[in-house]
Amino acid sequence: MHIAEGFLPPAHAVAWGVASAPFVVHGARSLVRDVREHPESTLLLGASGAFTFVLSALKLPSVTGSCSHPTGTGLGAILFRPPVMAVLGTITLLFQALLLAHGGLTTLGANVFSMAIVGPWAGYAVYRLLRRYDVSLMGAVFCAAFVADLSTYCVTSVQLALAFPDPGSGFLGALGKFGSIFAATQIPLAVSEGLLTVLVMRLLVQSSKGELTRLGVLVASAAGKQRTEPAESAQAVAR
Repeated sequence: MHIAEGFLPPAHAVAWGVASAPFVVHGARSLVRDVREHPESTLLLGASGAFTFVLSALKLPSVTGSCSHPTGTGLGAILFRPPVMAVLGTITLLFQALLLAHGGLTTLGANVFSMAIVGPWAGYAVYRLLRRYDVSLMGAVFCAAFVADLSTYCVTSVQLALAFPDPGSGFLGALGKFGSIFAATQIPLAVSEGLLTVLVMRLLVQSSKGELTRLGVLVASAAGKQRTEPAESAQAVAR
C-alpha cells in the first residue's frame, strides 16, 4: 500500500496532500477535544495507534512480486471514529516513512488518503450499517476491518492508475493491472486482519467494558448489564 518516495508525479503528490489536509486538521481537533474531555481514554487511544503502526509495518511479499501488508485502521475507527484515525494514521505513516523507509514524505498525502481516511471511513460505514441491522458485534467488527483493509488498496490502485495510465487502455487498463497485483495477496490479508481485530475486540470487551460503554461500542441496559449494540448519535460520528 505504501507508495514509495518520489514515485508519484509532483502534481499528483501535491493534489493528494491537499485532499488529505482537511481531514487531518478536523481529526486533530477531534482528538484534542476527546483527550481533554476524557483523559482516561489516552491508554486505549495509544493502543489503537500502536495496533495500526504494528500491523501496517508488516511487509509481506506478494505472489505477484509486490509487497502488501495489513492496515490496522478498522479497530481505531470503531472505537474513536474515523476523524481520529486520520490523525493516528498520519502519525503512523510519517514515522514509517522516516524510520522504516515505508512510503515517503512526498507521497505522504496519497498514503494518508488511502489508509488513514478512506479505509477508516469505509470500515466504519460498514460497521454502523451492520449494527443497525442487528448483526453481532464481532461479525460487524470483522467486516469493518476487512473492508477498511481492502478499500485502502482499492484507492491505492486508483491513485497509481491515475498517475500511470496504460498507453493502450488508459486509466481503466492500468486500474485493472494494479488491482490484480494487489488482489492476490490482499484479500487473504484482509480476512486475517479481520480475525485478528475480532480477537483484540474480544479482549477489550473482557478487560475494558466501562470504557467501551462510554465509547458506545457496548451499551448498558436498564438492568445494569452490558449489551453489544450501537448507541452513537449522528453528532458523535462527526466528532
